[in-house]
Amino acid sequence: MMTYKVLFLHGFFASGSCVPAQALRQSLSGKATVLSPDLPLHPGEALQLVMHLCQTEKPSILVGNSNGAFLAQIIASRLGLPALLGNPHFEMSQFVAGHIGIHHYKSPRTDGRQEMVIDRRLADEFADLQKHQWDAFNPAHRDRVWGLFGSRDDIAHYEPVFLQHYTHSYHFPGAHTPTADEVRQWYAPLALRLATTHGATI
Repeated sequence: MMTYKVLFLHGFFASGSCVPAQALRQSLSGKATVLSPDLPLHPGEALQLVMHLCQTEKPSILVGNSNGAFLAQIIASRLGLPALLGNPHFEMSQFVAGHIGIHHYKSPRTDGRQEMVIDRRLADEFADLQKHQWDAFNPAHRDRVWGLFGSRDDIAHYEPVFLQHYTHSYHFPGAHTPTADEVRQWYAPLALRLATTHGATI
């Protein structure tokens, strides 16, 4: 049986142990290895970590949700990797600017730090990255990055932006953050199909 390696990038308030990551790992057991690191709060550091993991772990595909999908699109474009973007938030600077203050991660992180401080500097960092998120876009890869959009998502509405760049758009009857059942029913099958179509086996 062919197996694949999936690198999952979680959302802004989540961690590598979030429900979607766990559900994806369980759903793809025996078919793919799922890596799900805790992403740094600052986007530049997060991109450096993901780039390093791509170089060392050589994932077959990327799967991201929300902020993780924002980052996954950038990395996929730079490296030519296939990616599944779940409810991608392509204007993260606006989201971050609307949450200035002290917050807590919604799932445990391996370093034990559960508190985050969101300030204007962080929003500016996202704004700078946001300006360049399409710089490495390659029209030849329009069919290698797929989008998955929840019909009840009340946070991110970027399917029109996605379709300006990519061709494969799918929908599921869920909200911004998928439940475990939605991951099993929608994310996992699409991730496996994408890996089978465009990803390298391990």
